[in-house]
Order: sequence, then C-alpha cells, then structure tokens
Amino acid sequence: MCTQRTNSFIRRWTRLMLGAAVASGCARTATVPPAETRQEPRHHEEHRFEDADRWAKVFESSERDAWQKPDHVLDALALPPEGKVADIGAATGYFAIRFARAVPQGVVYGVDIEPDMVRYLKDRAESEGLANLHSILCAPDDPRLPEPVDLIFICNTYHHIQDRPAYFARLKRSLRPGGRLVVVDFKEGKLPVGPPPEHKLAASTVLEELAAAGYELSGRDEGLPYQYCLTFRPLP
Repeated sequence: MCTQRTNSFIRRWTRLMLGAAVASGCARTATVPPAETRQEPRHHEEHRFEDADRWAKVFESSERDAWQKPDHVLDALALPPEGKVADIGAATGYFAIRFARAVPQGVVYGVDIEPDMVRYLKDRAESEGLANLHSILCAPDDPRLPEPVDLIFICNTYHHIQDRPAYFARLKRSLRPGGRLVVVDFKEGKLPVGPPPEHKLAASTVLEELAAAGYELSGRDEGLPYQYCLTFRPLP
C-alpha cells in the first residue's frame, strides 16, 4: 500500500474509532485503534502493514481495551499455565503477549504473514522477558506451527482468510487431542467499530464453513459488545 493510501486508511478508521470512544466516555487521545485493529493474516495485497513500530501505536492503543475486553477473553478461555497456544494474525502481540503471561509453563506461537510484524513481536517478547513467546512468519495457506497446540485463537482475522474450509480442515492437524479453535470476529450490522459491512461475516457463516471443515461448535461467549466469540472442537 502506498503512503497516501495508508494515511487515508488511518484517518478513516481513526475517525470511526474516535467517535466510538467519545460515545463510550473513554476518549483520551486522538491515537485510537482502527476499527478492525488489523490483527489478521494479510492475504490481500491492498492491506500491508510493513511499519510495525508505527502500527503498534494503533494496534496497542488503550482505547481498544474498552471494546475488545481482553481480560474478559482471557478469563473465558481459562488457559492452564502449561497450555500451548497459537495466535494466528498476532500482529504486534495484543493477545499473544497476554497469552504468554497466562501460560508461564507453556508456549505461545504468535503467527503473522507480515515480516515486520514478526520482527516486532520477536523483539517485544525479548524486551518483556517472555521466553515462551515465539514469533512465526506464516504463509497465506499455512500457519507453519512447529507442533500441535491446545488452542488456536483467531481474532479479527477469520474474514480475511481465503478458501476457509480447506484452510481450517488442514489446521485440524495442528490441534492436540482435546484442543479447541476460538474465532473472534465482528458482528454484522452498523457498529461504531469494525470493517465495512461487505467485509463482515455472520456467525452463521462461520458455523457453516467450519462444519464443512470438520468442526462443531462447543461454546459461545456473549461478553463482547461488537464481536462474536465462538469455540469449536474438531470432529474425528
């Protein structure tokens, strides 16, 4: 993405999110996260995020916490301290860092398709002393996980993955016995945050696609204001 288009993108989403922050009474700065928070494998060439240090100021903005509710998500996941987690579309580590702290005897793989995001997360893990957090450069059709994990977590990412039934069918082999897949993405309808309506997927679409890929719904959390949070387990 050229500089002009990138700046236009930032301005457009910043205006949306600033309005949402003001409405919720938590606006503190003009530097607010873009509506999607852009935490996804970047399979579309028009969505490039090569300057991770710059984007970190957007992705990690405290205004995101008001609607992303990371503490609620972590509580709902109830990760064991020895758990193994893969965060696909980890970007600058908004959730990956939290996962690494939640599983001190486990391991977290922060996966992203953007090399500079992978570099940033690696540096961040080292600077924050999180030896159990590993940053992985993935391919569009392969997260390149080095071992099966207990949890595959995909936040604000699912709707950008191409050929999803085939992708998630292959991903089943990256889950340990009893492992789960959790998808967090934006609800349909007009919301103060999130991508344009044409980019959103209904929860029912996720259910249909993952059923085709060989999963069944095992849980649903309703605690996020603008997103659904769906838990799946792979079928034999």
